[in-house]
This record gives sequence, C-alpha cells and structure tokens, in this order.
Amino acid sequence: MRGDRYSRIVALLKVVLPLMALALLSTLFLLSRRIDPTASIPFADTEVQDRLSGQQVTGPYFAGTTANGDRLSFAADTLTSPQGQTGGHDARQVIAQVDLVTGAQINLKSDLGKFDLGRDVTSLSGNVVVTTSTGYRIETDALQTKMSELDIRTPGEIRANSPIGTVTAGQMHLYSPAPNDPAQLIFTNGVKLIYVPKQVKE
Repeated sequence: MRGDRYSRIVALLKVVLPLMALALLSTLFLLSRRIDPTASIPFADTEVQDRLSGQQVTGPYFAGTTANGDRLSFAADTLTSPQGQTGGHDARQVIAQVDLVTGAQINLKSDLGKFDLGRDVTSLSGNVVVTTSTGYRIETDALQTKMSELDIRTPGEIRANSPIGTVTAGQMHLYSPAPNDPAQLIFTNGVKLIYVPKQVKE
C-alpha cells in the first residue's frame, strides 16, 4: 500500500509541477511591460525643441584680412542658425580681435553676438568691452562692427578709461578713414572727460 501511494504521488507531481511552471511563466509575460519596437527614444520635450530650432556649432572661429591689411578674427562658445533665417547666426560668449598693420591691437568681447553675413555686420550685446593696446578700456551695452574692415560703432552710451582719464559719451566710432590711414577713435554726443593727470615719479 505504501509503495502504491508513493507511486501515485510521484505521478501526480510529474503533471502538477510542469503546469505550475507554465503558469509562472505566463504570469511573468503578462506582468512585463509590452515593448513597441517602433517607439521613439524618450528624449525630453525641451531637448527635442532645442535640436529642432536650429543647427548649433561649438567653438566657431572666423578670420580674415581687410583691404588695408588689418587682420580680424571672431570666435565664440556656440553659434546657432535659427530656423527660417538666412544669413544670420546667433552666438554666445563672443571674442573678437583686430591686429592693425600699425602694430596696435583691439580686442572685443560680449555675452551675445549676431553675425549677419549678408550685411557684413556683427552686432554685439550684453557686457560689451573694448580694449586697445594704446590703453583704452571701453564699456557699452551694444555695438556693431564690420567683418571686412575696421569700422566699430556704438548706437548708445559708452564709459571709458583712457590714458588721460575717464570718458563718457553718447556714441563712439573706431575706424580707418581711408586705406593706409591710422585708426581713429571718435567720441560724440555729450562727451565728458574727467582728466586724471599722471603722477610724476620723483
């Protein structure tokens, strides 16, 4: 009798255990997340919008020489081409340098910039600073500069430190009047100069 009971239990387990395994496997498949092979990768909406809004270039650099022989160069952290615009490019953290044939140097920097290749103009804005090797440091909110010649001007007020003192003015223009002429820095519209004489060393 005991042997018959043992045989029946073994036979029953041979049927029940496989059925239980199948039940567990079916439960796993039912509880698992269904994967759609055609679904897109889940990027954030803002990231997709940024990528679709325009093409971006990291670390752009432009350089050229004017007809007068002055060398101009422009660099930025990033450069983007807004969708729907032609000839215009937006830049961040712009640095520009002008090496004059006379040996003098002019440096410009700003938070933002816009390069308009069609108009041959670069517009700088946001903490704009102009420094020259002759001792000028000029601060303004915005300025425009040509990309093919030395022609830098501000539409609004400037604040400057110069070798002879501090200057405030409504506008500034830095340019070469004609080929082979030295660069000229002109302040206009309500110019105020606070003269600071140099101290003579004894």
